[in-house]
Amino acid sequence: MTRRPLPPGARDTRAVLWPAHHGAARAGSPPPRAAVVGGGIAGLTAAVALAERGIAVNLYERGPHLGGRLAGWDTTLADGTTVTMNRGFHAFFRQYYNLRALLRRIDPALGFLTALPDYPLHSSTGGTDRFAGLPRTPPWNALLFALRSPTFRLTDLARIDARRARPLFDVRVPDVYHALDTSSAAEFLAAVNFPPKARHLAFEVFSRSFFSAPETLSAAELALMFHIYFLGSSEGLLFDVVNEPFPQALWNPLADRLAALSVQVHTATAVRAVAPRPDGGFDLDLDDGAEAFDAVVLATDPAGLRTLVERSPLLDDHELRACAAAVRQAPPFLVSRHWIDRPARPDRAGFLGTS
Repeated sequence: MTRRPLPPGARDTRAVLWPAHHGAARAGSPPPRAAVVGGGIAGLTAAVALAERGIAVNLYERGPHLGGRLAGWDTTLADGTTVTMNRGFHAFFRQYYNLRALLRRIDPALGFLTALPDYPLHSSTGGTDRFAGLPRTPPWNALLFALRSPTFRLTDLARIDARRARPLFDVRVPDVYHALDTSSAAEFLAAVNFPPKARHLAFEVFSRSFFSAPETLSAAELALMFHIYFLGSSEGLLFDVVNEPFPQALWNPLADRLAALSVQVHTATAVRAVAPRPDGGFDLDLDDGAEAFDAVVLATDPAGLRTLVERSPLLDDHELRACAAAVRQAPPFLVSRHWIDRPARPDRAGFLGTS
């Protein structure tokens, strides 16, 4: 497969595009049928990619709305006003190439995203770390961030165990998981003498942004996260946010895109079990009967995957069953997000984190 440069707009000169296979022509024969279970980002991506390659796709989402953990829905306030309730993550970093490629299907210019000039991290001691004005090129971005930070001190940085901290600067997948996945992020940062104040402010904010406490976040995930956001990309440390609620900005237009690709979308439809067929396909046990498919993509959340696999005793993939049993559901997480009809005060940040 030939690597091609990224299209205009990507600012990391080292980034390359690995194009997906276009699929095989099937003149005179009906297209294969695939079922995608789950209507979140993973399921929507799979459905779009398969349908664009000529696969007949049925997407099943057990909830009433698309979007998965980023779903949104209308609700009525006490005064009778109808507003949109949202949940899910907030940050669309520029190095999220695959996600942004999906969203360009509905708007090539990504006009529904607005760049945030900064997102300050406020310490309980009164100090504030900022990301505005940093160079985009690693490692200078991380170095300048540390040098101008009121939380990091040069004396603290000098005490870091450089040998033990090396995995933060030399990230290779899957090697980093073999080396660090059995330790927590908190254990790793303590072992390398990472400054406690900086640990609480920076990495606790980031780990909780990924729906995990530092005590349970894998040290391998910490190293990979540090690589992606600080040292692995020249896209910078700032991000974009949607300028409309998720349904209007993302999920409704993506549903229109799926309809244009002849994808059959079934919301409020649970898949109860999956069973292999003698011909190599699969039967899906649905609320209103069974349906046969040539292939199935399981794109549910961890709890849904675990339940579905447990209810599908004929699936004899031992690796799948072990993975589904081991994966854990993220803890509860609250995001407060507000759309307003005029600019906020100049001293008000569009997003901030706290220690």
